[in-house]
Amino acid sequence: MDSANFSAAKLHERVPPDWYETSVRDNLLQRYWHSRRISEVGKYSEPVAGEILDIGSADGYFTKRLLDFTRARKVIGIDVLQSSVAYANRRYKKNKSLVFRVADAQKLNFTSGRFAAVYILEALEHIPDARHVMNQIYRILRPGGFVLVLVPSENWLFKLGWPVWLKTRGKIWNETHLNFFSGSKLPDLMHACGFADIRIHTFILGMLLLIKARKPK
Repeated sequence: MDSANFSAAKLHERVPPDWYETSVRDNLLQRYWHSRRISEVGKYSEPVAGEILDIGSADGYFTKRLLDFTRARKVIGIDVLQSSVAYANRRYKKNKSLVFRVADAQKLNFTSGRFAAVYILEALEHIPDARHVMNQIYRILRPGGFVLVLVPSENWLFKLGWPVWLKTRGKIWNETHLNFFSGSKLPDLMHACGFADIRIHTFILGMLLLIKARKPK
């Protein structure tokens, strides 16, 4: 494992391999939060002819929903945690359209123009060099393909609630947010990386920011 990947894995080593699946099942607050976020992602998804990359796929719980939304030929989920990738591969081993790999978003070793769509859901804030990642996503997207990014909006309500969450069930996320996307920071970044048709949507009282954009044909 390269040094960047090791650092990212070390940063998130407290995250259980089945974190999202068990959280949605067992915790009412997280069930609401994640049900809303995947519902909104579904509204901005579309049928995909080709492959999709899901960056930060964790236990695969949401990757399976992306497959349902898009009916893609294949969705490849990548994550820095080997334990999460192993869990996802076991959990969805009967679904040949889902593949999970250990990989770091800062080093996307895929051919240029391979993917019809890339999703990066509540993961970009965990990555130190967001511009580099967005440039890499632009490279591996085929012309006309779309990217869907979901991040905390860093509005006043999120800033109020996040420290409380870190002291309770969310303590596993302490010191894992490395980037902050308030105001127009993320749309401006995506525009600078070459993306077009940028659509912006906030929800859950403005605490989550969803952006869909395309690589021009």
